Amino acid sequence: MSDSAPSPAQPYDLLIVGGGVNGAGIARDAVGRGASVLLVEQDDLASYTSSASTKLIHGGLRYLEYYEFRLVREALTERERLLAMAPHIMWPMRFVLPHSKLVRPAWMLKAGLFLYDHLASNMTLPKSRAVDFRTHSSGRPLKPEYTKGFVYSDGWVQDSRLVVLNALDAAERGAEIRTRTRLIKADRVNGVWEAVLEDRATGKTSTVRARALVNAAGPWVAKLLSETLKIPNSKSVRLVKGSHIIVPRVFEGPQAYIFQNPDKRIVFAIPYEQNYTLIGTTDIPWKEAPGTVGIAPDEVTYLCESVNRYFQTQVKESDVVWSYAGLRPLYDDASANASAVTRDYVLDLDTTDGAPLLSIFGGKITTYRKLAEHALEKLAPVLPVVAGASWTASEVLPGGDIGEGGFAGALARLRRAAPWLPEQLAWRLMRNYGSRAYEIIGEAASMQDMGELLGGDLTTREVDYLIGKEWARAPEDVLWRRSKMGLHLNEAEKNAVADYVKKKVA
Repeated sequence: MSDSAPSPAQPYDLLIVGGGVNGAGIARDAVGRGASVLLVEQDDLASYTSSASTKLIHGGLRYLEYYEFRLVREALTERERLLAMAPHIMWPMRFVLPHSKLVRPAWMLKAGLFLYDHLASNMTLPKSRAVDFRTHSSGRPLKPEYTKGFVYSDGWVQDSRLVVLNALDAAERGAEIRTRTRLIKADRVNGVWEAVLEDRATGKTSTVRARALVNAAGPWVAKLLSETLKIPNSKSVRLVKGSHIIVPRVFEGPQAYIFQNPDKRIVFAIPYEQNYTLIGTTDIPWKEAPGTVGIAPDEVTYLCESVNRYFQTQVKESDVVWSYAGLRPLYDDASANASAVTRDYVLDLDTTDGAPLLSIFGGKITTYRKLAEHALEKLAPVLPVVAGASWTASEVLPGGDIGEGGFAGALARLRRAAPWLPEQLAWRLMRNYGSRAYEIIGEAASMQDMGELLGGDLTTREVDYLIGKEWARAPEDVLWRRSKMGLHLNEAEKNAVADYVKKKVA
């Protein structure tokens, strides 16, 4: 428990339920304004939607087709801010958009990209331009019938690390973060919330009090309202499953591709973890209860067919080395088509019986920081402690103070400071942790000092850091959410990591 945590008699200012990007972002912003904050998450941070994205920091080019101009402008503005806030885990990327005669006309694409380039006043990334694939390098992987298209800029993010860094910053500013902790029930008692929490590791329950409650439960937002809090609400979420596949690298170069399908949907093909290509996503309406979801065989086929329409190198179902799927909790605006459901967010404040309850419907990773600002603006009249000035737009996330020369400069300095680090490990430490890489290395002067090598270049010193500082409690926390080492290790090495984590956490 942090030093600023209230005593049992003193309620927290804010109890946040949900450890995805929205919950973590609100916790960070609120504690920075002077509020006492407790965030609880039933599993690991970013266990669900926030680790299952296409990992883009983007305005959402295709949202222009649905006239979502406010959302796109806000997202483009946020894209620039986020790239500056965490240059270790986010970076700009050029996207290649081939023109297909089967789908949207070229003039429509050109008009959309012009809007995309000019909706945000703070854009520093290179603007879009038309290219001839017969001479442009990005045309090499494409089938010869695709001769013309466009390139434009967007950003890439290690999504689950973004969540962890927001939680870490919140904790370092005094917030309390409890993972694997479930809200059993909460009632308004004498003007405050009285909540019963269950520690899922031990089964023990505890009661806390809070002046306000934020329901940032993502796919569970409606269920938490109706079943846990027993509060009626007219707003609802529409769950849409999005699935992705990872295959061995299909094309060379740092660029990504955005492909239009005959069904008007788009699919991305993105360089991933150096040796792979990430392909996604699908949009499948989900009618069942929220929870862990997996990719269906017909989704794999759809994604393969989508890229095979464009790439010379054909992708087969048997090429898939890993897949992941998540549920996007979109605000239900009654659209008939899952792809057309708004990606905007709705904040619902309930003050009917005193203690305020704020529920978050929808949202996307790119706009999480702005959503947090809006959430606190909404709460401020009934929770004055959060009424302070917004501050998160210009404050870097942990590890983001990488210094002059951007990532390349930071990596060069790390290599000089620790010349004994293998080149790939130095790159990975800087990409995952930024300036916090020095905290992991500590006093080590050789690879032997980094502890046991569990597999690949993953050392026990790094895993100890993830357990001690980043709430890693299970093997998948380390292998898939704090890193993507699960892609690079064999089964024996993954088992070694699992054994080590279980031993350290026990």
